[in-house]
Amino acid sequence: MSSDNTTISRVEPAPRSDTSSAAPHDAATRIDRERMLFQGVEQPFVHDRAAVDVALHAGEVLVRIDLATICGSDAHTFHGRRPGLVPSVLGHEAVGTVVAVGDDRPRSLVGRRVTWTLVDTCGRCRPCTEWGIPQKCESLFKYGHAGLDDTHGLDGCFASHIVLRAGTTVVEVPDALADSTVVPANCALATMVAVVEKVPAGADRVLIQGAGLLGIYGAALLRSRGVREVWISDAVASRLDLAAEFGAHGVLARETERFADHSFDAVIEVAGVAKVVHDGIRLLRPGGTYVLAGLVHPDSLLDIKGVDLIAGCITMVGVHNYAARHLREAVDFLTVHEYPWELLVSPPLPLARLDDAFAETNTRDWLRVAVRPD
Repeated sequence: MSSDNTTISRVEPAPRSDTSSAAPHDAATRIDRERMLFQGVEQPFVHDRAAVDVALHAGEVLVRIDLATICGSDAHTFHGRRPGLVPSVLGHEAVGTVVAVGDDRPRSLVGRRVTWTLVDTCGRCRPCTEWGIPQKCESLFKYGHAGLDDTHGLDGCFASHIVLRAGTTVVEVPDALADSTVVPANCALATMVAVVEKVPAGADRVLIQGAGLLGIYGAALLRSRGVREVWISDAVASRLDLAAEFGAHGVLARETERFADHSFDAVIEVAGVAKVVHDGIRLLRPGGTYVLAGLVHPDSLLDIKGVDLIAGCITMVGVHNYAARHLREAVDFLTVHEYPWELLVSPPLPLARLDDAFAETNTRDWLRVAVRPD
């Protein structure tokens, strides 16, 4: 999905050090810090603002957040469907501008518009070096999932600034891409690049279960690699209309029974609803592939029979998050493929109105609701 003529800059992670004991960079940067503090399940966010000095450790990067969006996992935390630390700064989908860098990062990065991997990794353990799944690093850190006492207290994207750690890959964003186009790339799109990678070459007919942002991105990615027929199922009819803009045929979830058994070469689950898996397996041809990516919450017990997998020679694979290369491919994809990306992300609300932004997610008018710091 990458293109030879793209000019995207690749800024690799710095050598990772133990920032808990390493001395910070001598020069501190004064910022007007704004952040919205998560106080508990469905509790109002607390607006916190102060002028602070940020001294960076080796390999760290201070970024001013230009735009952030509310991911489904943020909503899961806010509504209590997954655990979250209190108080904390949520949010991991964002685009921003580099303000300062610590030692071991190139000074030329300052002033650049960037996105970054949603996790920080050590680069030394077996998941990082041997298994090809650095997102399962043995000392993983995930942005938007940390308490305030973690380093600078700037570890989430619902804030004016974020400090990226030394093991985080930073990718420069081309000027041609609007903030609203690129903002979900470091979560939803990069994840779908990893998911679509699991669909075997030569798949001709694929069903995506779920027409949220993951499903919409999946349709565009599959079409770009030459899949002849892409279908998306969802319970919300308006989302199926949007899916058509990205190359997919839509079908209401309750109407998938119209398909004959063994209709698809591959099925991708990004609905986050466990009961769809039974139908997905039924619709796979013998030897088909089922990719699970949306059931990232405790309510994910599957009602399936082992005999259906065995007798159907089914390959079932789970995908969670992504590696740095998937983020690079995601930004490349946005650069070289034209779709109506502007239909996916809402006009931004001020960061201070984060409560209103979370309420807006419940309307399902937009696949992503955006906030922008003052």
